[in-house]
Amino acid sequence: MQHPTIVVVTAGGPPAVRPRELPLGAAVIAADGGVDRALSLGLHVDLAIGDLDSVTTKGLQAAEAAGARVERHPAEKDATDLELALDAAVALGPARIVVVGSDGGRLDHLLGSLLLLADGRYAGPRIEAWLGAAHVDVIRGSLRLDGRPGDVVSLIPVHGDAEGVTTEGLVYPLSGETLTAGTSRGTSNLFSAAEAAVTVLRGCLLAVRPGPERGGSS
Repeated sequence: MQHPTIVVVTAGGPPAVRPRELPLGAAVIAADGGVDRALSLGLHVDLAIGDLDSVTTKGLQAAEAAGARVERHPAEKDATDLELALDAAVALGPARIVVVGSDGGRLDHLLGSLLLLADGRYAGPRIEAWLGAAHVDVIRGSLRLDGRPGDVVSLIPVHGDAEGVTTEGLVYPLSGETLTAGTSRGTSNLFSAAEAAVTVLRGCLLAVRPGPERGGSS
């Protein structure tokens, strides 16, 4: 069965995202300990996936009792629990995937998760993520971003150069320019209006709004 929106929840402490900011009626896939986080947000878990080494017994039992399907993988596997969850989500053909995760913990996990969000295998649906206080949008083609004047947003090219980048509604505009992989040029731009538009002709950008803990706005 196809779902227009799927929420993927990963493990971690209390997220900055509020339940009312998540799409209503979305299917929920919980990656391992994300089961406990999803339940704390009042979400109904449709699928629990991963090696299930971090989910609590109480949380997993509660999810199963409420009808969740459980897909257990061996601990020695070639993909993170988030990757397994994203694969399962994309297989359902959604138009949008919202990831709820953490910006803390292990740096290698955070870096791997950000690169994973922009992987070409997931180029079909719109993908966004709440990682701690930060909000991340994956941009291929064009996307409009809601914000407030003065909000910080960084445009980071991933998996290669981002070509033909044009922006509207930002203090430091770009017009058909190339952001090369590894550049810091797109870091710490600012909204000049309540909405910004970003277009990428070739390649992929992460639009990162760091949130109040990193100097931006909520």
